[in-house]
Amino acid sequence: MTRVLVVDDEPQIVRALVINLRARGYETDAAPDGAEALRLAAARRPDVVLLDLGLPDTDGVEVIRRLRERSRVPVIVLSARHASGEKVQALDAGADDYVTKPFGMDELLARLRAAVRRAAPAGEEDSGPLLVETDAFTIDLAAKKVARDGRDVRLTPTEWHLLEVLVRNAGRLVGRTQLLKEVWGPAYGTETNYLRVYMAQLRRKLEADPTRPRHLITEPGMGYRFER
Repeated sequence: MTRVLVVDDEPQIVRALVINLRARGYETDAAPDGAEALRLAAARRPDVVLLDLGLPDTDGVEVIRRLRERSRVPVIVLSARHASGEKVQALDAGADDYVTKPFGMDELLARLRAAVRRAAPAGEEDSGPLLVETDAFTIDLAAKKVARDGRDVRLTPTEWHLLEVLVRNAGRLVGRTQLLKEVWGPAYGTETNYLRVYMAQLRRKLEADPTRPRHLITEPGMGYRFER
């Protein structure tokens, strides 16, 4: 069963989420603040985290950063903060998705399922070589690993999925809408800010000079391309 960690200090929201998730077969834990969230994440090892940013003891963005120090668990932010800067900050810290309050339960569950699918082990693929090498890093598609300078690079499930789609289409332009739908799902065709944030993260982790990328190329106004 999929285990969900709900992190929110509003009891009525927690109760509604727990009831709906358990009714659909999810195992759930709940935390009212960041400290308890980090403790439960370590002890219970959830498959996905639903995280409010406005916690009483620490900002949710800091919780995301601390989770990312030790875990690739998908994190979906639930927040009443609508500003674009707040969304980018959360995504940049390592969140996988951002849902603004109030939200519909059907939409949230669809996004939760999509996040879990992105984190699931990939099935067998026959669309090209399983080991891709560049002058800066090596990608093992079968093992879902990336190495740079002989050391593993830690990618979140969303970062990995984005890189994988580009690598499996090496040398070809992948349009922004196609990328969004393949990585996040069919409801994300216009969330181009997600691509900007995640491509910047991948470049910081993989490119020798992130400001002048050689492998993760932007085609302005169209999409992205992976070059060896």
